[in-house]
Amino acid sequence: MKRNHVLLAALAAAGLAGCGEPSTPEGAIAEGTTVTLALLETTDIHSNVLGYNYYSLADDATLGLDRASTLVQGARVENPNNVLLDDGDVIQGTLLGDLQAVTSPVKCADTLAVHKAMNVMKYDAGGLGNHEFNYGLPFLSQVTNTDFGIPGVSKPAGSCGAPAFPLVLANVTAVATGKTLYEPYKILTRDFTGTGPDGKPVAVKIDIGVMSFVPPQILDWDQKNLAGKVAVGGAVEAAKQYVPEMRSKGADLVVALSHGGLDTSAYSPKMENQSYHLSTTGIDALLIGHSHLIFPKGKEAGAAALDPSFANLPASAKVDGINGFVNGVPTVMAQSWGRRLGIVKMTLAYTNGQWVVQKDKTTVESRGYKYKDGTTSVAADPAIAAAVQAEHQATIAYAKQPLGVSTDFEMSSYFSLVGDVTAIQLVNQAQLDYVKAMIASSTDATLASYRNIPVISCSAPFKAGRNGPSDFTDVAPGASSANPVGLQVRNPGDIYLYSNNNLQAVKIKGSDLKAWLETAAGQYAQIDPARTAEQDLVPSYGTIYNYDVFYAENNALQYQIDVTKPVGSRIVNLSYQGKPVAAGDDFIVATNDYRAGGGGNFPGIDGSKTIIKSPDANQAVVSNYLQKIGATSGKVSLAANGSARSWSFVKTATAGPVVLRSAPGHLALAKANGIAVVTAEGGLDASGFAKYAVDLSK
Repeated sequence: MKRNHVLLAALAAAGLAGCGEPSTPEGAIAEGTTVTLALLETTDIHSNVLGYNYYSLADDATLGLDRASTLVQGARVENPNNVLLDDGDVIQGTLLGDLQAVTSPVKCADTLAVHKAMNVMKYDAGGLGNHEFNYGLPFLSQVTNTDFGIPGVSKPAGSCGAPAFPLVLANVTAVATGKTLYEPYKILTRDFTGTGPDGKPVAVKIDIGVMSFVPPQILDWDQKNLAGKVAVGGAVEAAKQYVPEMRSKGADLVVALSHGGLDTSAYSPKMENQSYHLSTTGIDALLIGHSHLIFPKGKEAGAAALDPSFANLPASAKVDGINGFVNGVPTVMAQSWGRRLGIVKMTLAYTNGQWVVQKDKTTVESRGYKYKDGTTSVAADPAIAAAVQAEHQATIAYAKQPLGVSTDFEMSSYFSLVGDVTAIQLVNQAQLDYVKAMIASSTDATLASYRNIPVISCSAPFKAGRNGPSDFTDVAPGASSANPVGLQVRNPGDIYLYSNNNLQAVKIKGSDLKAWLETAAGQYAQIDPARTAEQDLVPSYGTIYNYDVFYAENNALQYQIDVTKPVGSRIVNLSYQGKPVAAGDDFIVATNDYRAGGGGNFPGIDGSKTIIKSPDANQAVVSNYLQKIGATSGKVSLAANGSARSWSFVKTATAGPVVLRSAPGHLALAKANGIAVVTAEGGLDASGFAKYAVDLSK
C-alpha cells in the first residue's frame, strides 16, 4: 500500500485550522477524507502563442495561448487543487515555429517562444505529439534539453533552454538503447487541501501519475527524421506495462495524455487514433488530442453540435459525448490552438487505506473563451505577449519579406470543397513542374524510364475550416508595378500550411487513382435528394487535409463526384486527355511524404509505390515556383494559375436545402470565381461559420 501523508499540524501555519486544533499523526488518514481536484488540459497548440495570424498579419481573437492562459487562471481560482497538462503538438504550426526552427534556429541558450509562454503559465507536465518530430531529432533534443541516447543525435553541451516542466512519452524508444526518449511517465506529488470526515480542511499529498503516447505513424510521416533511430510501440501495450508500475510506486491517480482521437474499431498497435482503447487499461482519466475537435460538447450557451465523428458512434462503444466519458473514464479534448481548456474535475475519497475516485462526482468540460454566457470572450493575458514580444516582432518582419512576384487574383480556400481551385492549382502546378523536371533530367535508368508516363499532382486545401471560421487560406491580390512588394514570405505558408512536408512522387495504376479519389470524396455527406430538411454537404472538417484535389497540365484530368452515392461509389466519368481512365493505366502522382507514406489510409498508398523522395519541402517548392514565375512573367494570373477545375458534382436536384459551412462574408468571391453551385449566404451556425446555400443542380 502506498504511503500517504495528512499534515494537519501544517494547517495552522497555512491558516487553514485554528490554534490548538488537534492533529492526526503523520501517515494516518481518516477514513472518509475527500479531496477534489481538477486536471486541466491544452492540446495541439501548434505554436499559436498569441492571438495573431502571421499569414494575414492580423490579430485573431479566436485562438492563442494568451487567452488560454486566462482560462487557466479562472479554472485555478475555481479549483485550487489542480494540475495543468499539455497533450503535444506544441512547437510546429505557424511562421513563428518555422522561423525559430528552420530560418533562424533558436540557440541552445534561448528558449522557444511557445515554451516561454508555457513556463509563464506554470504547466505541471506535458506529452508530445507527432508534429514534435517535424524539425528533426537534433532540434527536438536541444529545445527540450534532453539527450535521447541516439548515435549521431546530440544536443549542444550544457543546459539548453527548455520547458520548465517534465515531458513524458511512453511508446517511443531509441533503437540503439531500447530506452524511451523521455521518461515514460512522471509521478507528480502535489500538496492539496482536502476535507476531513468532520468537514474541516486537511492538507493531503496526492500522487498523480502522468504518461503520454504518440501515433505510430510518426515513423511514416517523419521517416526522413526517424528511420533507423526510433521505434514506436502500441499505446495499449505501453499502458499495460506502465500503469501497474505507477500504481506500485504510489500513484493515487493515473492520467493518460493520448495524442490521438477516438477510433472505436478493433484495436491494432499500428492504429493512428488509439485513445478509445486506452480507456480500458486501468487509467483514471484520459486527456486526448490530435483530431483538433471538441470533446465533450461545449457547455456554453449556443455551443456547436457534437462533431459527427463522436455523435454517430454506436451505443455499444460507450462514448458519452455530452458528459465526457469513454468506457466510464472521464475524457476531454480541448480542440486546438489554445482555443479551449479541458477540465476534468474529480473527487477522491480515502476508503480502506487508499484514495478512490468517486465517479458520480466527476465532471468534464471543454471550456471555450465564451464559456460564461456564450457571447463574452475572455481577454488575453498580457504576461504572455510580454514574454514573447521580441520573437513576435521578428516573425512579423520575416513574414513581410518579398518574394518578387505579384498576383492578379485572390487565392482562397473558402469554397474549395465546391470546386474553387484558386488556392490549390498553384500548389499542384509547382509539384508537377518539380517532378517532371526531376524525371526529365535524371541519369538514373529507372527514373528515366518513367518519362513517357503522365505526371499528375494532388494537394489538399489544408486551411479550409478545420480550426474554425478564421482558418482559411486567403492571399489577397498582389501588387502592380506601382507597388512592387507583391507576394511575401508569409503567402506560401498560407497556401501550403505544412512546412515539414517533403515532396514525393508515387507510381500508381488507374485503379489506385480511382480509389484515391473515392477516399478523398469521403469528406462529403451522402445527400438524399428527396429530403426536405437541411443537409450539411460537409458535416466535419476534422480530416480536411485528406481532401485531395488532382490536377494535370492543360486540365487533362477530369472527374465528377456524385454525393448522392455512398462513400466508395462516388467517382464517375474519370478521364485523362478525354479518354476514360482504365484500371491498368499508369500515372505518376506528385504529392507529399505524409500521403505517399500512407498518411490518411488511402488504399494502396502505403510507401510501397514511392519513386521519388525529394529533399525539398513542398512549401519551399511552392515558394520557388512563385519566384520562378516572378522571374519570367512577374505575375501569377487567374487564367494560368487559378481557374483549371478538374472536377465537378454530378448534377442533382434536391427537395430541401443543402449548405456548405464557410467563413462569412464571401459570397461575392464565390460568384467572382464562377462557383455557380453557391447561390446565397445564410446565417451563422454555433461555431461562427456562415451557411452558404448550395444548388447541386447547377
